[in-house]
Amino acid sequence: MRKPKVTPIDKEVFLKEEDFIVSKTDLKSRILYGNKIFIQISGWEENELLGQPHNILRHPDMPRAAFKILYDHIENGKEWFGFVKNLRKDGGFYWVFANISPTFDTNGNIIGYYSVRRKPREGFKNVIEPLYSHLKSIEQSGGMEAAVDEINKLAQKLNMSFNEIMIKIQKGIIDEI
Repeated sequence: MRKPKVTPIDKEVFLKEEDFIVSKTDLKSRILYGNKIFIQISGWEENELLGQPHNILRHPDMPRAAFKILYDHIENGKEWFGFVKNLRKDGGFYWVFANISPTFDTNGNIIGYYSVRRKPREGFKNVIEPLYSHLKSIEQSGGMEAAVDEINKLAQKLNMSFNEIMIKIQKGIIDEI
């Protein structure tokens, strides 16, 4: 299936506190399952989402470096936490705080990925939007690896992993970088 072309517009949709978005993908990140809230907030119909690559939701404001770190984690059997700006079918967007984990078979082999996303805390954008904008500008001038290096420098400076930084932003412990 070809990924449909969606033109972003400046229309934000918000999750409710009680909303949890759940999806499952195969090893190529094709969507195998999405719960009702996932389907509703994405603006797509279930039959339009199933079988599509999860990046059907990738908003162009997202730095590629965030996804590089994501896949480095989950392909190595580790979970990942982070903030993601997703693109809706109508071009609008919504923010989530995501936890993505590999799914294993009985022999310990990774067979897919499982994601639970929830509403980010108030004020997270004050930290995340400048960080992601900075990473996007680094990607434009120096490539994705330069942006990954920038994230690694930040983690080293804060003496935390990427996941720890994201969790502390979500908890309101870090409110500026």
